[in-house]
Amino acid sequence: MAQGFFITGTDTNVGKTILSALLCAALPARYWKPIQTGSSEGTDREQVLRWAGMSADMAAPEAYIFPDPVSPHLAARSAGAEISLERIILPDDSSNLPLIVEGAGGVMVPVNSRQFMLDLIGHLSLPVVLAARSTLGTINHTLLSLRALHDARLSVRGVVLIGPENVENQKAIEYYGDVRIAGLIPELKEINRQTLCDTFTRHFNREMFA
Repeated sequence: MAQGFFITGTDTNVGKTILSALLCAALPARYWKPIQTGSSEGTDREQVLRWAGMSADMAAPEAYIFPDPVSPHLAARSAGAEISLERIILPDDSSNLPLIVEGAGGVMVPVNSRQFMLDLIGHLSLPVVLAARSTLGTINHTLLSLRALHDARLSVRGVVLIGPENVENQKAIEYYGDVRIAGLIPELKEINRQTLCDTFTRHFNREMFA
């Protein structure tokens, strides 16, 4: 099993957290969100633990956590701080389980006055899984995100589409983005460990996460 994966997205609220919970439940894996904004509304760590049915020791604490639900650079500024990538170090663990690292927002979201989420991905040196919507507009957003990742010479493991199945969008992303679709998360009536594991079994290529 790979050391882990960095989960990024084409934009905010695209489904990075449910994808992270799914991989944590199905692989299984540990979870870490190094930069959390919007903690006044709850944290993604709490959500992943709940959805994946994991104990608290399966998730590492955030390196930075801010209350405002805005971009990391703005949330840090509001708190009178600045995010330093040097302070963000992969957490130690003796379980030998892979680590699922969830980013904040999309790949070009600023984390400070000069660096972006792309720089954090490169700093941690984990292969990337890109979460994208399956619906109208996804081709443009996904190809732009892939271009940025490729231009930064980052390793992209695959794309996970979230939403109703759309075969033509899938084909276009694979062809024009020179990438493989690693899985699909359809609309789930319930989100819990069992439904996430079932979704992985039915809709994901497990070999791409080995």
